[in-house]
Amino acid sequence: MKYKFTPQVPGVKVMILRFLHLMFRGNKLYKQVHSTYIERKITMNTIDNILTFNETFVENKQYEEFETSKFPDKKMVILTCMDARLLELLPKAMNLKNGDVKMVRNAGAIVTEPFENTMRSILVAIYALKAEEVCVIGHHDCGMTGISPSAIIDKMKESGIAEEVITQLGHAGIDLDTFLTGFDSVQEGVKRSVSVIRNHPLLAAGIPVHGLIIDPATGKLERVVDGYKDLKQ
Repeated sequence: MKYKFTPQVPGVKVMILRFLHLMFRGNKLYKQVHSTYIERKITMNTIDNILTFNETFVENKQYEEFETSKFPDKKMVILTCMDARLLELLPKAMNLKNGDVKMVRNAGAIVTEPFENTMRSILVAIYALKAEEVCVIGHHDCGMTGISPSAIIDKMKESGIAEEVITQLGHAGIDLDTFLTGFDSVQEGVKRSVSVIRNHPLLAAGIPVHGLIIDPATGKLERVVDGYKDLKQ
């Protein structure tokens, strides 16, 4: 079985990362870690359990209650965090059902740069899937608050990522500290993401960009940025 290395970095950096992957895959430590990873994946049965459940789900036509179109009924695209506590809580707290909105998730609901995958998803939701509003929703007790890039890099090394790889990425112009940085407060994170989206050169005038924060314990929402008010200014 072949495992394809597909880093999410644009342009020439992809070529550099693929070169590094090929260069280090002969390393003894790399082989040991890779072998352990594959063995662990084979022994895990989470996906098998999911697929078994899915067979029953489809056979019983349980999908019928979720049938809808690809276009969001409420004409909104939401960017929120991947936090597991929000998986069911956020839609319930916002009175959303399947088909109401487009949902984009990442760590911290962060948009760091105007031309990256998250922003692309938002633009596609607007121009191809008929969304007319954008809502960024952060949450209290977010793991990206005050996150330490150095601690994450240390964890990578403990998991078998060679020091040489980290060094070579730096030489290739990839700043891991910036790449792994979160925010000092969730309010700051939401406002920053809203600003990047609202000021994007490809965002049409008249598209409101809202900012909310949800409590992952109670589902209570608070407004940080009023997208409607900003359009009037």
